[in-house]
Amino acid sequence: MALAKRIIPCLDVKDGETVKGTNFVNLRKAGDPVELGKAYSQAGADELVYLDITASSEGRKTFTEIVTRIAGEINIPFTVGGGINEIGDVERLLYAGADKVSVNSAAIRHPQLIDEIAARFGRQVCVCAIDAKQEGGEWFCYVNGGRVRTELKLKEWAREAEGRGAGEILFTSMDHDGVKNGYANDILAELAGLLSIPIIASGGAGRKEHFRDAFTKGRADAALAASVFHFGEIKIPELKAYLREQNINIRM
Repeated sequence: MALAKRIIPCLDVKDGETVKGTNFVNLRKAGDPVELGKAYSQAGADELVYLDITASSEGRKTFTEIVTRIAGEINIPFTVGGGINEIGDVERLLYAGADKVSVNSAAIRHPQLIDEIAARFGRQVCVCAIDAKQEGGEWFCYVNGGRVRTELKLKEWAREAEGRGAGEILFTSMDHDGVKNGYANDILAELAGLLSIPIIASGGAGRKEHFRDAFTKGRADAALAASVFHFGEIKIPELKAYLREQNINIRM
């Protein structure tokens, strides 16, 4: 039987608070990251992702303390990303209690970081996050929280990341982020056909049907969302019951 699909709330953390924006801008506050994580864990989320979105040196120190608090409060796996530039950062966050780390900008600038994480901690620890936007029929990768465009193409980079030892790809369509019109299912399906590691869909969840489509049309292994969960628009137990009714293998 195929592995169960996963539902993953994402918590963007800035100055110790959870925030959420649209198309990577216009941030609004959504609550305490530890309390939110605890609530999601109790509601049946399969995993959580925490991203330190500003990742200043002071923020990373604050963030490490938050990671320690999260680990003490929840009993599901969680991934931590933001400001991870070297193996020492990975070690610090895993020691604080994280199960996996997510690398994005630093991995694009120094691809061998993926090799190092996989070699040191195992590929299951390394999630390669990719923020991309479509331009003229081609998807290009962005760094620095979606602020800087690179010439790197999505599919080429995803294949390289897998080859270097990434255990999962967390793909965010910047055009779909926070818009709530559904995930980028066409390119998700292309990535699924290209890679043998799991793909986490991110950007675009607005209704329960969007999760269904990410799993069926997009062939994603997990679906990540933020605002629909943070602001109570979709309840995780109801979402899972709906997906089960749609014959999608989901943990209840």
